Amino acid sequence: MEKNFKRTLVTCALPYANGPVHIGHLAGVYVPADIYVRYLRMRGEDVLYVCGSDEHGVPITIKAQKEGCTPQDIVDRYHKIIKDSFTGLGINFDIYSRTSSETHHKNASDFFKKLYDEETNTFLADRYITGTCPRCGAEGAYGDQCEKCGATLSPDELINPKSALSGGELVKKETKHWYLPLDQYEGWLSEWILDGHKEWRSNVYGQCKSWIDGGLQPRAVSRDLNWGVPVPVEGSEGKVLYVWFDAPIGYISNTQELLPESWETWWKNEDTKLVHFIGKDNIVFHCIVFPSMLKADGSYILPDNVPANEFLNLEGDKISTSRGWAVWLHEYLEQFPGQEDVLRYVLTANAPETKDNDFSWKDFQSRNNSELVAILGNFVNRAVVLTHKYFEGRVPADLKPEAIDAETLAQIQPLKDEMQRYLDGYKFREALKEAMNIARLGNKYLTDTEPWKVAKTDMDRTASILNVSLQICASLAVAFEPFLPFSAEKLRGILNVGIVAGSDHRAGEGAPSVNRYTAEEGAALHTGVAYDGLTLSWDDLGKAALLPAGHQLNPAALLFAKIEDEVVDAQIARLEAIRAEREAAAKAEEAAVVTPQKEECTFDDFQKMDIRTATVLEAERVPKTDKLLKLTIDTGIDKRVIVSGIAEQYSPEEMVGKQICILANLAPRKIRGIESKGMILMARQNDGKMRFITPQETLCNGAEIG
Repeated sequence: MEKNFKRTLVTCALPYANGPVHIGHLAGVYVPADIYVRYLRMRGEDVLYVCGSDEHGVPITIKAQKEGCTPQDIVDRYHKIIKDSFTGLGINFDIYSRTSSETHHKNASDFFKKLYDEETNTFLADRYITGTCPRCGAEGAYGDQCEKCGATLSPDELINPKSALSGGELVKKETKHWYLPLDQYEGWLSEWILDGHKEWRSNVYGQCKSWIDGGLQPRAVSRDLNWGVPVPVEGSEGKVLYVWFDAPIGYISNTQELLPESWETWWKNEDTKLVHFIGKDNIVFHCIVFPSMLKADGSYILPDNVPANEFLNLEGDKISTSRGWAVWLHEYLEQFPGQEDVLRYVLTANAPETKDNDFSWKDFQSRNNSELVAILGNFVNRAVVLTHKYFEGRVPADLKPEAIDAETLAQIQPLKDEMQRYLDGYKFREALKEAMNIARLGNKYLTDTEPWKVAKTDMDRTASILNVSLQICASLAVAFEPFLPFSAEKLRGILNVGIVAGSDHRAGEGAPSVNRYTAEEGAALHTGVAYDGLTLSWDDLGKAALLPAGHQLNPAALLFAKIEDEVVDAQIARLEAIRAEREAAAKAEEAAVVTPQKEECTFDDFQKMDIRTATVLEAERVPKTDKLLKLTIDTGIDKRVIVSGIAEQYSPEEMVGKQICILANLAPRKIRGIESKGMILMARQNDGKMRFITPQETLCNGAEIG
């Protein structure tokens, strides 16, 4: 039987502060979490919404080394970019803090010291190691994970491992580290997850089952690094807590920073429902590792659900921050002002809830123009414009109802019921479809009743039609609040109504901390807002008479604007330029790979080679071959023929007159019936192209080289 909780604690995976947030992060974690929180608060539930920047770990130190600055410089820069961009999209946490805070360092250290009683072993730093993935063969896989196929790896598994910093060979050295004995929690995890949480998403449950069935191993809690939370044990100099260990403790630290007096109510009370929103690459840490840490402590609640999404790709290719293949949130907000909800809508409609999905700019344009503009925006605009035209912008009375009116309004409640079922079950994509179905219902109703025609002969019937249409608009203003808060607010402004959006905890307790939000921060933040006038609530959604007769509307305004081809074409062109640059760089890198040195030869061996300059006098293709050229050359000693396999790269016309270098005393041999006396010296890179070795200036034929 499902438990009735008194409150809900929602956490979002802490974004890594070594770069901005992109659409993959948004679709996987932050937009669905924000929808869920807004929905619960509209229903009057007590919700705490916690996030912050993950500011420790090797990727940050690597970026700092590349840019010639300190890790603190990196995290300070990206913490602000990330925090501001979340706010810009209407994602309003109760607190957005940092794992570099004093509160967190103390909490992480205390957590370690309480759990510390374990063995030591050997350790090999992983993110400083790259190589070939043994699973998919991708180059550049890290020592802990392949970013192409997502496989979790150990450095020992990599093929041809090298230093990520220098590219040099590696040497294993023994060092002392601390481990979390996950193997000791295997039986408990099996019972808690595999028996107790079969309702979790199949991708989450399946990944947990795979880990547990494969046998859990102790996991290193510390690593050799100078950036992070120092290991609080004597003799641990130069070691910090592994980021997977300290980052989830950040949820607790951020709660404690915001609510220093009541934080334990949220973390240590069985009446609190804990939900982690994460991407699939974080499943093992939030379902196996972090719960084991909480279980080991013994005083914390465990997650009730972990609705992890799969990955969102971009234009058919995996999003990659290192390759620049991404749509960055802060750039989107600058380039598409006032269109925050378009991105929220498209990312929710394409949410990778059960499998990887794809974002394309053409689909972005299509969903905006054919769904937001043509369905939702079109219906609202028609209803409001006609009301202003025929009834001076006041909600007309229901003077002449017909069966279709009640039948239409009665269809909203089942759609609301489905929305709630999907939202409660973390199926946000399906819930959004049901909200849009209310707009489709309204459009169909207007099309079927045609008030613009009825108004020519029957204003009482016109009044009823527009009354029903405006009641549907009012339901839409409620239904879309969790999904499209900016547009829902705009719609309510047109309808001249407010919303009961519940309350938040942003004010915190005690003295404000540097990481708390100020009163001025927030976008489309509707919690705790008093409205002097007609106010709607979630319970009102689907009711037949939300707007009373005579209620004054404000002037009509377009909720959404059409996105033209040139706008998305510019975004596609930007990505294509990135792809072309990446491919060119890959070819250059491949060409720069040098083959290993051959075995040694003696000076006497070298002296045997007679290398001289020569000039090509005549050139022709060898019949019935694609690769061979017959070259007549002047060696200064004689005139001779050399057959060379360069016809695919050089034409006969290009060769005539070219001065080259040859090995003159190579034993003659017949090639396709032609005696070839010598060999042309050429260089070949990994790109396969042959290039001549030629003198810097013209020399006489027969000049000796060596």
